[in-house]
Amino acid sequence: MINLLQNIATGRATDLQIMATVAIILLMFLILLYLILKPDNKRAKSRISNVVKQAKSNSPLPIAQVSIRRQAEGSGNVKLDEIIRQLTPKPDLLRENMQKAGLHPNLGRLLLISIIVGAIFFVFFHLTTTYPLLLKVLLGIIFGLGSPHIGLYVLKKRRQKKFLSLFPDAIDLMVRALKAGLPITEAIKNSGEEIADPVGTELLKVTNGVKIGGKLPDELAKAQNRLGLQEFQFFTVALSIQMETGGNLSETLANLSDILRKRKQMQLKIRAMSSEAKASAYIIGSLPFIMFALIHTLNPGYTSQLLTDPRGHFAIGVGLFMIALGCGVMYKMVKFEI
Repeated sequence: MINLLQNIATGRATDLQIMATVAIILLMFLILLYLILKPDNKRAKSRISNVVKQAKSNSPLPIAQVSIRRQAEGSGNVKLDEIIRQLTPKPDLLRENMQKAGLHPNLGRLLLISIIVGAIFFVFFHLTTTYPLLLKVLLGIIFGLGSPHIGLYVLKKRRQKKFLSLFPDAIDLMVRALKAGLPITEAIKNSGEEIADPVGTELLKVTNGVKIGGKLPDELAKAQNRLGLQEFQFFTVALSIQMETGGNLSETLANLSDILRKRKQMQLKIRAMSSEAKASAYIIGSLPFIMFALIHTLNPGYTSQLLTDPRGHFAIGVGLFMIALGCGVMYKMVKFEI
């Protein structure tokens, strides 16, 4: 193993040796991570025994000794949580993004996925490119750290979009239940049982929180933190104000449902009106790549200097930066906040 690492450092290792070394290191790291993630049964049994002793003696014990529930914001392992706090600059923000994406906020699992993705990209670049070994490692680290965050962003946007498409129907069900004489908690529960996920799941979490002793405004605020949607904030504020001041809640929610639907219609109208500018941006942004591919196909020697000469690499980098900047400006021009 030491000889392999020396050969890799001096550049004398073969592709098979490098891949074997990476596989061995990754396997050792996974074994170490498994040992860290392995549940501590002794600690769980100790907590359970404390709860049993309290039930038999009826003597109050500190909450930290009695609780056998795994903390929702942690991984359930003290060692792993400490490692994550050291490696991650903003673990709370990551947990919040995972909740908005509809995932369990387990940073240990996210760290494991990042390591596996980074190793896969390292092997891919090693087999398909002739870059220096240090550059391949850096690219693997960049893709390993960036890909899970991009995936979280995509999942979050997809979940929020689906929530907004179903939320007005859920409010309409609440209005009908309120007009039938049901309390607001039962109306929310009925909507959660009838509407598909993610609206139904979040509404049921709110009612379950109320059942175990929570207050409705607090549970709605927790749901807002899990969703991060302005539309749900409107719903939370409307219910909070009605509980404090009173009034016709069914009429308030009906107006809110109508506002949300009109808001959605306005967004679709803006998207239709800005579709011409977006199409222009797509065409302008793709033309350089299409023309380069055509010219390279017809006359490879004409474009070979851009691919082989360092000055050509610099020119390609500047051109890609300018194209990205122009596309970003056009994107901001056609994006409107409602």
